[in-house]
Amino acid sequence: MLAGLAMAKTGGAKPGVDVSNQRCGLIAIVGRPNVGKSTLLNALVGQKVSITSRKAQTTRHRITGIHTDDTTQFVFVDTPGFQTRHTVKGTAALNRNLNKTVQATLADVDVVLFLVEAGRFGLDDAKVLALCPKDKPVFLVANKLDLVHRRADVLPWLQTMQERHPFAEFVPLSAQSADDVRRLLDIVRPYLPQQGWWYDQDALTDRTDRFLASEIVREKLFRLTGDELPYTSTVVIDTYTDEPPLANHPRATGIIRIAATIVVERETHKGIVIGDKGERLKRIGMEARTELEHLWGRKVFLEIWVKVRSGWADDDARLRTYGYE
Repeated sequence: MLAGLAMAKTGGAKPGVDVSNQRCGLIAIVGRPNVGKSTLLNALVGQKVSITSRKAQTTRHRITGIHTDDTTQFVFVDTPGFQTRHTVKGTAALNRNLNKTVQATLADVDVVLFLVEAGRFGLDDAKVLALCPKDKPVFLVANKLDLVHRRADVLPWLQTMQERHPFAEFVPLSAQSADDVRRLLDIVRPYLPQQGWWYDQDALTDRTDRFLASEIVREKLFRLTGDELPYTSTVVIDTYTDEPPLANHPRATGIIRIAATIVVERETHKGIVIGDKGERLKRIGMEARTELEHLWGRKVFLEIWVKVRSGWADDDARLRTYGYE
């Protein structure tokens, strides 16, 4: 599952570069759905590379985020929340795909960040913890510390967690706190191998702009439909064209033209996405376009259609067509 990541590496140190003080390694971020994995990844990278929403299983792909400082290149891998419930009709193939992504990621990393909500540990958390390797350092990252009313209650909770797994480190934090995020980076650093960096110093992710466009549209879809739209919906980029600036306008940046399709299971779902007189679909497109223009510093022309494809989430062949690994 990490073949794409291996191919994206720069192939090690460049000729003439002193790597004696460099560190580089893979860090997996795992946890149950909606525990804050994507929010933490974006904070660690310093820019949005993984989408967020309140809907469970917002992250459906392995998302790599890269943070490089003077000596260390941290290659973080955000994974889908491990799906412990398979009761949603028609999603078996999709759920298998998501869980395989989590398991394959854990096989190849140097450090695992096991994310939970500070002071909480339930059955779904336990099922994810059972997947964590015993032969690699696993950090207990207790997120959402800012929501804990009595900090004194966290210490006895941490002591009970120590009995569940031989964690290498305990890191209570809030992903919203820049100081906490820097502290986590400093704790992870000595656990990474001494070796040359895999990516250029200014790299932030191994994902393409085309992929990012599909994710941003999907994020706006989930945020603007809330609980109205079921789990089984996705976004496919039909065309992505990067048009250079006109020859007689050398200071212009050109336009990125994107045609996207929102795939839903039923006609009723299509109506939910489109909304009254098409207003919801227009808002999805407007908010996605605005964010993409902000991220890229380019003019974006975005067209979105909605199509019904019943059973897509339980069809392995169609999942591959839609870009699921």
